[in-house]
Amino acid sequence: MKLTYETAIATMIQFISLSFLGFLNGAVSVVTTCRDTHGDCISNMIVSIIFFIITAVWFGFVWLVGYTAQERRSRRFAQALIVAEAAIAFVALFNARHHTDILSLLTSLVDLCFSVWIITLAWRLMHSGGQRIVKKRVKR
Repeated sequence: MKLTYETAIATMIQFISLSFLGFLNGAVSVVTTCRDTHGDCISNMIVSIIFFIITAVWFGFVWLVGYTAQERRSRRFAQALIVAEAAIAFVALFNARHHTDILSLLTSLVDLCFSVWIITLAWRLMHSGGQRIVKKRVKR
């Protein structure tokens, strides 16, 4: 299946996969802190849960914008989606440069790839002018 303008599906995939990876990162952080005798296990657990909730809400919001952009074929929502994904890409680049372990690096790179993909889809949707997006035929 080739996604040409399906920003709703792409943002849903982003929401699910990055929520899972965020949960995994939080769990690894908590386990690492709890195994270490110098760390504060409970405070790290609370911070990890709060961070997970904030990121899940953010990606849920982006999913809603992506769904609305696709359903209404709205230029404004496509622009808003591009701005939100650009912010996500910026944070992912920052996190990739300052990763703490291989899982956080992988999460940042996956996040960056999703952002670029969704920006491309939203760009195509924005320039379609509310029409269907089809492949251009090559004249022979």
